[in-house]
Amino acid sequence: MNSNTSTEENQQPSDYQYDTIIIGTGPGGEGAAMNLAKHHQRVAVVERHVAVGGGCTHWGTIPSKALRHSVSRLTEYNQNPLFSDEENFKKLTFPEILKHAESVISKQTRLRGSFYDRNNVTVYHGEASFVDQHTLAIQYNDGSQEELTAKNIIIASGSRPYRPENIDFTHNRIFDSDTILSLKNNPKHIIIYGAGVIGCEYASIFRGLGIRVDLINTRERLLSFMDAEIADALSYHFWNNGVVIRHNEEFERVEANDDGVVVYLKSGKKMKTDCFLYANGRTGNTDRLNLKDVGLIADQRGQLKVNERYRTDIDNIYAVGDVIGYPSLASAAFDQGRIAALGIIKGDSSLCLIQDIPAGIYTIPEMSSVGKNEQELTAAKIPYEVGRAQFKHLARAQITGTLVGSLKILFHRETKEILGIHCFGERASEIVHIGQAIMQQENGGNNIEYFVNTTFNYPTMAEAFRVAALNGLNRLF
Repeated sequence: MNSNTSTEENQQPSDYQYDTIIIGTGPGGEGAAMNLAKHHQRVAVVERHVAVGGGCTHWGTIPSKALRHSVSRLTEYNQNPLFSDEENFKKLTFPEILKHAESVISKQTRLRGSFYDRNNVTVYHGEASFVDQHTLAIQYNDGSQEELTAKNIIIASGSRPYRPENIDFTHNRIFDSDTILSLKNNPKHIIIYGAGVIGCEYASIFRGLGIRVDLINTRERLLSFMDAEIADALSYHFWNNGVVIRHNEEFERVEANDDGVVVYLKSGKKMKTDCFLYANGRTGNTDRLNLKDVGLIADQRGQLKVNERYRTDIDNIYAVGDVIGYPSLASAAFDQGRIAALGIIKGDSSLCLIQDIPAGIYTIPEMSSVGKNEQELTAAKIPYEVGRAQFKHLARAQITGTLVGSLKILFHRETKEILGIHCFGERASEIVHIGQAIMQQENGGNNIEYFVNTTFNYPTMAEAFRVAALNGLNRLF
C-alpha cells in the first residue's frame, strides 16, 4: 500500500482523497455512510474486523436477540399443551442455539456489505488512528500501513465490555458479553454480574435453557430507568422462574480454577459456579485512535463530547453511537449517523434525534417503553391517569399461549394526551410502536381516544391499546 503524506492546513477540499471517512461500520457508521453516499460524497469507511457490521452485528444486538428468539420458541414449544408431555419435551444447549445466531450474523454481514458496494463506499479493513485532523493512518493485519485523507471524519467506533483489571478474562470459565458467544458447553450454573439490560437478557437466555442462574445486581432494583411496575413485573417473573437476584451487591474478588469460579462479595457472601459472566458496563473504543494528536480527550468511559449535531470540539470531526454515551442504542446510533451526515452536507441542519426514543429490552418476556414513566410524571406534578390491559384477557394471547404480560398507557387527565407507553410481554418491542406513532401526531392527534374510535383487526395483540384506553378513560370523573 502506498502512503500519503499528512494533510497540511492549506490543502483544498479537492486535494483530499475523500470527502468523509467514517471509522466503524456499526449502525452509526452505516447511517452516516449511506446518507453521505446518497448525496454523492466520496465516502470511505474503516472497519477493524474482517467483516462489516460492527459490534452490533457480531457480538451485541443481533446474536443476543437471535439467541433469545431460539430460547423463547423452545419455551413456547415445551409449554404448549399440544406438545408438552415427556415424550415431546425438548432440550437445547447453548452451543446448539448459537448455530442460529451464527446464521443470522452471516446473513446480516452479507446484506450490510452489499449496501457499501451498491453505494460505491470504499471499505478499508484495518485499525484507524489519527495523524492529524484530516489524516488517518490505517494499520493492516499483514503489518502494512497507509494514510488516508478526508475533509471530514466521523468516529463511529462503538464500544466494548468494560473489564476490571482484577478479573482474569483469559480463564476459560470467565466471560464478558462478547466472549460468551464462544462458550463451548452447557454449564449447570452461571453467575451473571451486572443486572442491566445485557445481564437481564442473558439471565433470561440461560434460565430458558434450564441452567441455574444467579444475577448479581449492584443497585437496589432491576432496570431503574424503566417504569417501576414494568421492572417489577420482570423481577417477579425472574423470581417465579428460579432466577436468584442479589441486589445491592459488589464483588470483592473472583477466583477461577479448573474446578469452577468462586465469587467473593463485599457483603461477605461467597458463591461458586461453573461459569461467570461479567456484564457490568461498557467503554468506548477510543483508546487506539490517537486522539491526542488532534486535541480530543475521551472521558474515563472512553466517550467523546459532541454538540447537538454530533460535532466534537474539532470542527471537521464528528462522533456518533456508543462513543458518545447515552442512549447507546443501535436504533439511535443509525439516526445519529444520518444527522451527522446531513450536518456535513448542508453545513447545518434542523434534523435532530426524536425526544421520546423507544427502549426495547429483549428478556423473556420482552419489555419496551416510550415516553415518560410514572415516577417522572409524579415528580413533575403532571396530572396523569393510567390505562391497563392484561394480555391474558386478549383472544390472540390465548390462542398463541403468550398470556404473561400487560400494556400500560399514561395520559394527561385533562388533555388526554398520551405521555408514556409501557409494555411487558411477548412482542412488547413491536407492540409499543403502535402507541409511539400516535404520540408523534401533532395538532391534537396525540389523544388516547384514538384507540377507542379506531377499528383493530381481531384477534390481535394491538387490541391491548383499545382495552387499555377504555380502562383509563373509565377512571376519569
